[in-house]
Order: sequence, then C-alpha cells, then structure tokens
Amino acid sequence: MDQIIQKLGYVQLDSIRNLSRAHHHILWSRDQTYRERDLHRVAHKGRAAFEHFSHDACLLPISTYPMWTRRFRQFREKLGRRGWYASMPDAKGRAVIRDRIARDGPLTSSDFDHEKPDAPRGMWERPPTKLALDYMWYCGELSTSHREGFRKYYDLTERVIPDDVRGAEVSDVAQIDWLCRAALDRLGFATPGDLKRFWEACSTAEVRHWVAETESDLVQVEVQGHDGSWRHAFAPVDIEMRLNALLAPTSRMRVLNPFDPAMRDRKRLSFLFGFDYVNEIFVPKAKRRWGYYVYPVLEGDRMIARIDLSGGPKTGIRPIQQLWVEPGVRWSDNRQKRLEAEVARLSRLSN
Repeated sequence: MDQIIQKLGYVQLDSIRNLSRAHHHILWSRDQTYRERDLHRVAHKGRAAFEHFSHDACLLPISTYPMWTRRFRQFREKLGRRGWYASMPDAKGRAVIRDRIARDGPLTSSDFDHEKPDAPRGMWERPPTKLALDYMWYCGELSTSHREGFRKYYDLTERVIPDDVRGAEVSDVAQIDWLCRAALDRLGFATPGDLKRFWEACSTAEVRHWVAETESDLVQVEVQGHDGSWRHAFAPVDIEMRLNALLAPTSRMRVLNPFDPAMRDRKRLSFLFGFDYVNEIFVPKAKRRWGYYVYPVLEGDRMIARIDLSGGPKTGIRPIQQLWVEPGVRWSDNRQKRLEAEVARLSRLSN
C-alpha cells in the first residue's frame, strides 16, 4: 500500500462514507486485496505516510515531508491573517494545549473542554480549541498520530515524523523544483495549470517561472483532447520511452471514487476524456442533475457511465439505484453483468 501512495503522490481523505470512505476506495481500486483495517497499519503505525493539506486533506508519502516545510510556513502566514481563526486561543493558550498533548500523548479535539456557544454554530464553525489544534496541524507543529474511524488524533510532530525526515533542510527553490518535477512525473505531460493543480502547493507564477527555467530539460508536446482540439504542454525528455513502455489498458470495468486522483483535476478530465463530472454533495437536492454521491465508471481508457449506489443496506452488496450511460456508449447485457460484479466486489471492501 505504501508503494501505491508513493506512486499516486497523494490519496485524498474524506469523512463521507457511502460504500466506503474515499481514501479506502482509492487504495482498493488499485489493490483489491486492500481492506480498511490496513490503512492504520501501513500509513500511521508504519509511518509510510503523513497527513496534511494539498488541494484538500490528503495522505502524502513520508518522503514528501521535507518538500512540504514551505507549505507549513505558507499556512502559518495565511491562516494568521484570516478572520476564521480570530477566535482561537492566542500563542499562550496554544502552548497550554501543546503542553497537554506533550504530557498526555495523542489527543482528539473531544478530549478538550469546549465552551458552549451562546447561539448554535454554523455547519463550518469550530470551537476555539479545535481551531487551535487545526492551526498547529496546518503549521506543522502537530501531526496526525492516528485515526479511530475518521476521528483524528493530534500529537507533537517530533513524535510522529521520523527524525531523519523531519530534520532534512531543503530550500524553497529546491522544494518548488521537486514539486513540479514530481507532478510532471506522475502526469506524464502537463500544462502549467495542470502542474499547479496537482499539489496546489505552488502559485501559478512559481510554476510558470519553473517551466521557463527548466524548459531545456523538458520536451514541448501538443496534446489532442477528446473534442479534437490541441493543447500545448510539456513532458519529460524520455516521454517517448515512457509511452512505448505503457501497457494497453485492461477492458475491466472499474467503479471509481469521485475523489480519485485519476479524475480529481476536472479540467484535465474533461479535456482528455470528454467526461464532465460535478460532485453534487453540496448541491441542493432540488438542483442536482445526478445525485448526492455518484460514482464514475471506467472501462479501459474510457469513462462510460455513472452510477448511484446510495440508499442501500449498510452491509452486504449495495444495489445500483440508478445508471446513466455516457453518450455514444451501447449498454449491453454483458456490460451490465460486469458492472454488477464490480459493485459486488466493491461492496466487500469494508468487510
């Protein structure tokens, strides 16, 4: 599993559980022997990964940590100016929280007494102590020790991140270079916008500057999109060798998670596959086109459908509630059987 996380670069964490939470589904899609209980053993107990915020909360390979210290500083500067965190304890109050964790070990936000608000909080509002915990987590002072269910336990970073990783010093320039190269390595070819969106850890200006400074090490390519249009992009110098080494995609049908790295960049997904996907979780029910939690269906190298698996039993095989077939796809009995078999396999993930 650590090799999968390393190869992907990140695995997005999400609290919503339909069949399974996003991070479990993403890992299972690449290794169907994976089960939910494996995550803590490898990622947390084995310290093969650490949690932090890329484009969203993610599991990142532990080898990425030295390239992420700039990110901690960015959050310290950014969040310190935001009104959202104005109600968190000051530096002295945060030190008290940190000292308690140092003394008592990993703690979750519910281990702290929260003052009851005078009025009900909004959906995204957090108690002051929770804000302080998150602020210190974003800034790298605290790290995720482990999770129970989806409940996060905070600990001192020096007790979570191995010393040799935490102690590595890498300049900002070297971190940007690494992030851009690592993104390009995983994407194969990319525009500056693709590179920026991969981690969301560099600004557009930083990525464009990197491309200009590194252009002699890159190959300029023209990429044809699903609609026949062309786009200028960059690729590693060994792009032809990489393309020749690629295996043909299998014809297996796969039910992907909406947060899967293969489709997280919606602009790139639409350009390459002609598949326009909107996550409608936060869309009012009356305005949804598809549904609350709709899964894309991949067959070979083509997005062929989307399905709704909500409303089924909590355990056992989840029935397909609705199926929407993409234009130009002929839905046969054989495709239906293969989809039902894949859903049955996916339903066993949490067992």
